[in-house]
Amino acid sequence: MRLGFAPQGTTRSVLCERTHEGPMRVLRPLYPEGPSICHVAVLHPPSGIAGGDAIDLAFSVEAGAHATLTTPGATRWYKANGNHARQSVHITVAGGARFEWLPLENIFFEQADAALDTEIDVQPGARAMGWEISQLGSIAQQPHWAQGKARTQTALRHDGRLIWIEQGTVGAADAIRRRVTGLDGLPVFATLWCFGPETTREANEALTAMMPWGCRLRAAATTIPAGGRDALYLVRALGLHTEEVRELFVRAWMHLRRQVFQVDAAPLRLWST
Repeated sequence: MRLGFAPQGTTRSVLCERTHEGPMRVLRPLYPEGPSICHVAVLHPPSGIAGGDAIDLAFSVEAGAHATLTTPGATRWYKANGNHARQSVHITVAGGARFEWLPLENIFFEQADAALDTEIDVQPGARAMGWEISQLGSIAQQPHWAQGKARTQTALRHDGRLIWIEQGTVGAADAIRRRVTGLDGLPVFATLWCFGPETTREANEALTAMMPWGCRLRAAATTIPAGGRDALYLVRALGLHTEEVRELFVRAWMHLRRQVFQVDAAPLRLWST
């Protein structure tokens, strides 16, 4: 699937390109915040990804447009049957554009063999934010996830220069799942990223103050200078339940949206349906 967004007139953002091959679809563009922000839900009707499936998503936003994308439900990764499954997301944000990629969580079920790759290319003056939340196995069943492998990689480039790359592989039997320096036995891990102008010290301290540190939910925030007046903001979290991690990320998203995007935020209505 390829989606493109562009400004129309002086106050409206529109979905100007929509091409797809296979089952991927989008719900019609919505404007719950007014015409300047185009909201789109990316839909995968089968709702699950099995071994051998490959999903390629490309999103681009032209200068002057603002697009907010989400998904109506979790992405479920099923038994691989000896075949690898992958999802690739490529995001391109022009200078003067704003983009948000806020999908619901990935759930890796038994014997899944999955790879998630996300590449973000931002131009000077762009603002972009997104997250990835992953759950290993079913929380209702012990030992949550007995067989499987999940690989994730996220890279962000600013004006062609690599600013940040994070990658890792987690196997069901890997010791890192139990180590205190790894997942510490928690089945949910997640990262929120946000690129844009540097905020004040007080705003950074306020973001840090949101981060919990307990036995079932813990998180930390980091700010990385990206050259000029830009910065990359990262929030990393571990948790027992995706709902708690998502609630934390929604609060962090609302804070960063106000501080970096300078746009007020409210939780998306689709998340509560």
